[in-house]
Amino acid sequence: MQTDIRVMNELVRAESQFVDGLLSEVGKVVVGQQPMLERILIGMLTGGHILLEGVPGLAKTLTVKSMASAIEAKFQRIQFTPDLLPADIIGTMIYNAQTGQFTSRKGPIFANLVLADEINRAPAKVQSALLEAMQEKQVTISEATHPLPPLFLVMATQNPIEQEGTYPLPEAQVDRFMMKVKVSYPTKEEELMIMNRMAGAAIPEIKPVVTPEQITKATETVNQIYVDEKIKGYIVDVVFATRDPQKYGLEKLKSLIAWGASPRATIYLLNAARAHAFLRHRGYVIPEDIKAIAMDVLRHRVILTYEAEAEELTPEDIIRQVFDQIEVP
Repeated sequence: MQTDIRVMNELVRAESQFVDGLLSEVGKVVVGQQPMLERILIGMLTGGHILLEGVPGLAKTLTVKSMASAIEAKFQRIQFTPDLLPADIIGTMIYNAQTGQFTSRKGPIFANLVLADEINRAPAKVQSALLEAMQEKQVTISEATHPLPPLFLVMATQNPIEQEGTYPLPEAQVDRFMMKVKVSYPTKEEELMIMNRMAGAAIPEIKPVVTPEQITKATETVNQIYVDEKIKGYIVDVVFATRDPQKYGLEKLKSLIAWGASPRATIYLLNAARAHAFLRHRGYVIPEDIKAIAMDVLRHRVILTYEAEAEELTPEDIIRQVFDQIEVP
């Protein structure tokens, strides 16, 4: 087994060489936001979609666009508005008067990186137009089904402070996002760098340093990263502790959690932990990988009761208590 891990380590080191160069290239334009950059990379390496939550002006759109430029991928930004229609996203059938036939006109969803900007500004019928693409990696227009590219990632943004005129995402749709990443304000030093960079000369041009094929190949390596059975048990215990907290010595959480994490949480914790280990050039998963990404994977899957909200508790507070209680292997 030690030999296998050593071989896996060498393979991961070789396959993950592009990571540092990619982050460095994007860093020419994007100041800070390292956690967001890493989460987007984890999403690309695992096929998991990402929900970005943060106030306007935190470079969410710029980060996604810069990442697409650095990997030579097709990028599409869709601005969600109340009058948007499903056909504006997936495409529609167009009548050709010369041939007398209907042909499919593909929508902006047919790209590698799709940014659904302010997703909660469009009604449910438009939000649900993304579901087939996110789950099945295909789009059905009329009777024809069209496959999406191997590298396909939906990144949706929403503003947490402005709720007027918005349509909150249903829990079933939120659960389809692998991670919900909360984008925070930059530090004082980073803000100074942003001011100097964006208010001065022209923004540096990002050059392609990785191809979509390299990302797809790296995905195969990520899936092979070694995960010990004890680590897998640890993941399952964490998820089950959000459903039956009393069985894990967390009786006080029983009245605070309305719904625990779904089975998708277990799968995504494993996949994201593997990708996190890959970003660290490691061929095996350690508990720190799980702790590093757990908050992003679980925060939108743990639904609190009114009692918890009355006590001004957040899902993050509950998740921290779970990790404090569950024994690390």
